[in-house]
Amino acid sequence: MPKLPREKLSNLAYQALKEMISNHRFQPGTRLNVESLAKEMGVSRTPVWEAVGRLEQEGLVKNIPNRGVFMDELTPQQALQLYEVREMLEGMAARLAANNITPAGMKRMEHNLESQERVVAEGDLVGYSQLDFEFHAIVYEACGNPYLQELLETIKNKMRPLTTHLAPILPDLYDDHAKLLAAIKAGDPQTAETAFRSHNQLMRGHIIEESKSGEWLPLKEASR
Repeated sequence: MPKLPREKLSNLAYQALKEMISNHRFQPGTRLNVESLAKEMGVSRTPVWEAVGRLEQEGLVKNIPNRGVFMDELTPQQALQLYEVREMLEGMAARLAANNITPAGMKRMEHNLESQERVVAEGDLVGYSQLDFEFHAIVYEACGNPYLQELLETIKNKMRPLTTHLAPILPDLYDDHAKLLAAIKAGDPQTAETAFRSHNQLMRGHIIEESKSGEWLPLKEASR
């Protein structure tokens, strides 16, 4: 059997690591063992290191000299700052999507939301995380602005680990998605923007409360 080109092996390693991160296999701050991961994937360490480099560019991991590769660990302050930026950009994306979404895109959103209802009822955080990422990605794609889409995908990737903090409000997050879908389906840009901004405000508020309760690191007066 001919060997796969190194570039393809690197991409396969990258996709495998992204899937592991999506499935919350690694907690924030966890050290990644590159050698073990390479053995698990059946490749040499080189493709894995190349994949790690891409993940580092996306802000998902940190390669610390003489220490190793670690999953990025957001502080509450950083999380809130990301939500502030994401709220504005997702609001814009929702407004554009209400005008630009295709029938195929709408069907994907509807199917995704049906699946969300099931995993939320089951309390399946990993399943919800995957569907949530796909749901938002559909909106980003539907906005029709590739630059906005790229910015939002980068931010959402960096915020993936935060899903573990949102388990108590999954039903509310599902309701927000349902409101957004209804607004986009109705072709109502203003309501769609309001729904997506409110969605981010809900998550941001939960992070603030979690920090105040001592379930996360101390917050630096971010609850203004």
